[in-house]
Amino acid sequence: MDTAGETVKFYFDFKSPFTYLALEPALALERSHHIRLRFLPRDFEPRVAYGGELAQRQPHDWNKVRYLYADARRFANDRAMIIRGPQKLFDSRLANISGLYADRHGRFREYAPRIFERFFKRELDLEDPAALAVVLRECGLDAEDFARYAAADGAADLAQAVAEADRDGVFGVPTFIVAGEPFWGNDRVEWVIKKLDAMGLRRDRAARARQ
Repeated sequence: MDTAGETVKFYFDFKSPFTYLALEPALALERSHHIRLRFLPRDFEPRVAYGGELAQRQPHDWNKVRYLYADARRFANDRAMIIRGPQKLFDSRLANISGLYADRHGRFREYAPRIFERFFKRELDLEDPAALAVVLRECGLDAEDFARYAAADGAADLAQAVAEADRDGVFGVPTFIVAGEPFWGNDRVEWVIKKLDAMGLRRDRAARARQ
């Protein structure tokens, strides 16, 4: 059985377009390198980053938001992805708890791409338990069991993940933590690859070393 040589933390938020952009390249790291991803939610707090509620934003706040979404769409267009800006400030806590649940049951890699794709096509409401339940069931997960988890331990597990993010110095998503070193942003994956290569974790290199 193949074993991972290093655990790489991947901090995500389902309402973050840049996390969506980073997800597929992150998953590819498990195929190219002897690593195992650990998925941890961290709210990127748009009210703090972008000037409060929508009605409170000043022109320079809107300029920043428009530019960042223009960048996200440029990245997305290169990969035939669709990213439409959300029409309100979503509370992603329940969705992020669902990500924890999916990961605990070994299905995050199937679950997360569907959540991201539908949310950024404006086809899924992150705050709607019924909408999340549909995707959970599609991925072979028990939506009723998730509802019990969310009502019981989910909030505490989310808080633990946020506390771990704070210890890791995470201030935004997506963030990779490789051997204690942070890499923030979807466009930092190449640096993550260089770090993993320097650690001797590329799969073809490791195979040659065993020969």
